[in-house]
Parts: sequence; C-alpha cells; structure tokens
Amino acid sequence: MKKVDLFREHKDEYAMPREPRIVVVGPGTYLSVTGQGEPGGEIFQQKLGALYGCAYTIKFDNKLHRDRDFKVGMLEGLWWNGGFGRASFVPADRTAWRWKLLIRVPSFVTSEDVRKAIAALRAKGKPVASVRRELIREGRVVQALHVGAYADEPATLARMAEFASQSGMRFRGKHHEIYLSDPRRVPPSRLRTILRHPVTAVPRRHGPRSAARSATA
Repeated sequence: MKKVDLFREHKDEYAMPREPRIVVVGPGTYLSVTGQGEPGGEIFQQKLGALYGCAYTIKFDNKLHRDRDFKVGMLEGLWWNGGFGRASFVPADRTAWRWKLLIRVPSFVTSEDVRKAIAALRAKGKPVASVRRELIREGRVVQALHVGAYADEPATLARMAEFASQSGMRFRGKHHEIYLSDPRRVPPSRLRTILRHPVTAVPRRHGPRSAARSATA
C-alpha cells in the first residue's frame, strides 16, 4: 500500500527560500478549525487537538477499510485581524487574533469522512471542535522561510511585502504559515516556518498623456 505524502508530492509549493520569491500554489484540500484568541491558549489547544484527532481517525479508517493511506501533514495556519501581512506590522491584542488551523489531506478525503470521524471521537468522549473539509485556492503567493521566533516574523514579512511591491504586486487575502518545527522541542531561535501571502498585480496608473490619448482615441 502506497502512503500518500502531500509534502513530497507538492514540494514546489512548499519551497523554503531564505529570500522572498514567487510561488504558484494549486488548490488544496484541508481539514480546518477556526477560532479567535491567544495562540497556544486553552481554546487554541482544544481545537488543535480536535484537528489532529480528526486527521488521524480519517487516516486509520482509510487504511483499515479502504486500502489507502496518507501521511498526516504539517500544521498550517491562516491568520488575520492582527496586522499580519502588513509591511508596517503593529502587534495587536493577541486575544483579538483570528486564526484557521489547517492540515492538508488527499482529495479522496470527503466531508462524510469528516462527519464520521467527529462522531467516532464524540463516542469516545473526546472534545471535538467544528472540524470541516474545505478547498483552499491561493494561486500566486510570495513565500519565504523564516528562521527564528514567531515574534520576529514581522521583519521577514516586511521583506516579503517590499519584494511584492518591487514586483508590481500587493498582498491580498490572509497570511499563511506552515510550521516545520515543533516549538515544544526546538528553541525559538531555531524554529523554521514557511511564511506565505497571496498577491495580486497592482493596476497600472495611466499618466496625463495616456489619459489624453485615451480620450482622443
């Protein structure tokens, strides 16, 4: 039985450049939970546990009953309402941060798989958050590897925003993080995190001469 490894299959999308660069990300199927509040706080930990519990329940069900298997991927997260993704990052009240925690799964994982996994976990008395299956389309992004503490990410984000500007683009959508290190085992100075932000082209501004030519055309 071949085990699906999405990180390996989509290694171009998980590029780890030390300097920002453009990456094109295809549509991805994810398990997700959404919340608000302190990263690492009680609600965060409960929903994180539910996300992993659901992922492993689906994995083992597929392996035992459908003769297919997949590697449970790295934790990813979307963040917003906290200044993320801005060149002039200003830390906001961490209790106001909103987040969506993600684990990428193969496209053969269905919403019914998720429903069954939640029911199985509830039957075992496990705390289960509202885990859902969703398709995320990001397309063109600016991406860079951040090495160091999460609190030091603004400097890397500023470089990413500057690179986007110089390339005729601007940030759009939500800031995306992909966690390559376990903060329980790795000191903050050695944490490795892929930072990703979708971008869109900045419309060209027409000068007075261009406007005049358009008016007389």
